[in-house]
Amino acid sequence: MTAHEGHRTYDAVIVGGGHNGLVAAAYLARAGRSVLVLERLDRTGGAAISTRPFAGVDARLSRYSYLVSLLPKKIVRDLGLDFRVRTRTISSYTPVERDGRPTGLLVGGGDRRTRQAFAELTGSDREFEAWQRFYGMTGRVAERVFPTLTEPLPTRDELRRRVDDEEAWRVLFEEPIGVAVEDRFADDLVRGVVLTDALIGTFADAHEPSLAQNRCFLYHVIGGGTGAWDVPVGGMGALTDALAGAARDAGAVLATGHEAVRIATDGRTAEIGYRTAEGEGLVAARHVLVNASPQALAELTGDTPPEPAEGAQLKVNMLLKRLPKLRDTSVDPREAFSGTFHIAEGYQQLATAHAQAAAGELPAAPPSEIYCHSLTDPTILGPDLVEQGYQTLTLFGLHTPARLFDRDNDAVREELLKSTLAQLDAHLAEPLADCLAVDADGRPCIEAKTPLDLERDLRLPGGNIFHRELSWPYAQEHTGRWGVETAHPNVLLCGAGAVRGGGVSGVPGHNAAMAVLEATGE
Repeated sequence: MTAHEGHRTYDAVIVGGGHNGLVAAAYLARAGRSVLVLERLDRTGGAAISTRPFAGVDARLSRYSYLVSLLPKKIVRDLGLDFRVRTRTISSYTPVERDGRPTGLLVGGGDRRTRQAFAELTGSDREFEAWQRFYGMTGRVAERVFPTLTEPLPTRDELRRRVDDEEAWRVLFEEPIGVAVEDRFADDLVRGVVLTDALIGTFADAHEPSLAQNRCFLYHVIGGGTGAWDVPVGGMGALTDALAGAARDAGAVLATGHEAVRIATDGRTAEIGYRTAEGEGLVAARHVLVNASPQALAELTGDTPPEPAEGAQLKVNMLLKRLPKLRDTSVDPREAFSGTFHIAEGYQQLATAHAQAAAGELPAAPPSEIYCHSLTDPTILGPDLVEQGYQTLTLFGLHTPARLFDRDNDAVREELLKSTLAQLDAHLAEPLADCLAVDADGRPCIEAKTPLDLERDLRLPGGNIFHRELSWPYAQEHTGRWGVETAHPNVLLCGAGAVRGGGVSGVPGHNAAMAVLEATGE
């Protein structure tokens, strides 16, 4: 539907049809508001989509975002979404060579089995017991912090009282996470596995004074009140399809192929200019919710844009004819790849990779992590592929800031992909290339996306998957009551760049909708 086929004036116009915009649209439409969503692309979903990236192959992959942890069950229930996730029985597997032999650390399958894996790797129960104490602490923080994400922003002191654990507050909120990792764990591999959650899409050292790594770590351990990262059944597109359906069913108008180009507001009403293939148009609204980056918001309103945050990840999607065999024969590949398979993510390896990238060089041993969606949820593959034993692999690389790709994005992408896969091959009993499926044109089923690719395809400033550095989940100067407010009273930021944004959560969309309903008397 086009914008002008609906009203000329709406209660709310939402700029951008990513998952947060769709959450806001569904909430507001269900509350009886007239809602228009303007989406630049020919489909809704933003970065939370499923696509068939390989020609002639019936594999529907989560192309960009790929796991779910931060989506509150409250949103799924409130909006009546037909959407499910499945838990992974294996948390992670990290291969390593010790004393000239291949081994590794398998976390999951129950405490007894995990304890044994720690003991076999490290020679005692010490690291496992430290692991249990540490994640017991983060679990208690998760139980207390996660419910606040869909409430008005607490102050720092209010959240501290809610956490009610001074040691946990110091470890997570006040001192670099590297201090806690080094104080609590002795084994380099175990330290690295813990640290990785602080570095997803975040280019930082373990001891970064800004604590950007702590904020990243916090969001990775509080999801759902448990910190578990689950597999979306049907792929990530199943969530955004369900959200689009809920918004439409409630009466929202979803206008794809409509690019918002400006917002003029006096604080009470707003006029939104948009562009389509046929020309330009205008629509009016009482409230505008921007499901785009803070930079895009500033461009639309004519305000001074903030400095863009730099993205720092490599995303690789693959389809395999079979899972590769491992050099560590004590582990079934079906278990190793069903959780998070850590590659070159020892603590010292991560520090070296960061130092090399900070010096403007590609990491010599690029760290990354892999998981196989289809082991937990085979519905993303056609029946013939399932029958033949095909599997997907999703790889997420760390410490590859956008600046490294400036000289030649295509050439650096290929160089980085080659060296990243070489790090994986070092732990396999057969080359990954021998396991890759081929598409209808005979090409290997593998695609890689750099930060610059994400900036081009999804308009993520600097290719940053969080739109900007993640924020603390408490009120600071100018954050407003819900963390979605802007300098304009009737213009709200409902994308990942809002306070408590980032990840596939729907939280900024929920909070922006609540702010509108409060402002209009509900």
